[in-house]
Amino acid sequence: MSFNKELTLSATMNLDFTQIQLNTPRLRLRPLRASDVEDMFDVYSDPKVMQYGSTPPWTSLEDAHTSLSRTDVGMKEGQFLRLALTIGDSDHFIGDCCLFKFDQQCRHAEVGYSMGAAYWGQGYMHEALIALLNYGFQTLNLNRIEADIDPHNLASARCLEKLGFVKEGYLRERWIVDGVMSDSALYGLLRREWAHGSEG
Repeated sequence: MSFNKELTLSATMNLDFTQIQLNTPRLRLRPLRASDVEDMFDVYSDPKVMQYGSTPPWTSLEDAHTSLSRTDVGMKEGQFLRLALTIGDSDHFIGDCCLFKFDQQCRHAEVGYSMGAAYWGQGYMHEALIALLNYGFQTLNLNRIEADIDPHNLASARCLEKLGFVKEGYLRERWIVDGVMSDSALYGLLRREWAHGSEG
């Protein structure tokens, strides 16, 4: 799922996420940097990556700069947590994952993620999301994390289900991207159901 849609939050967590770094056996998750712009554009301009996204593929580097600027503000204000995925010490942006739409009172948020097609099928996103969900449940004390995906995105559905997410709903013709309507499959994961602990 792409999270380039409007990141309007019902509440903020009143945190500064700009110094967050999460590590997994193969990955480092860190805040986005200006040096990521071209790699971000390569990922988000790829129609294959954006096939099931809620926005069209990017068409210029300006799209990447705009996304990065918005991310910088949101991270500093604790509105959302968006981290670049890099393999080991390479520091090369291959994708990102995000917690957004925080609701302080109800302690829930939504998760989003995207990754360059060259890295699909290698378990990287599963590994990254274990670390991100651990942070959400353990450090941010969330009780519930939600995901909204295109029902045709079977790879994303498998990724969520492997993490323990449960399909809870279906919204017809929820998105219109470039004039094309698409439905949404809604998934949820509760803190008490999270089985990965500090793994990852």
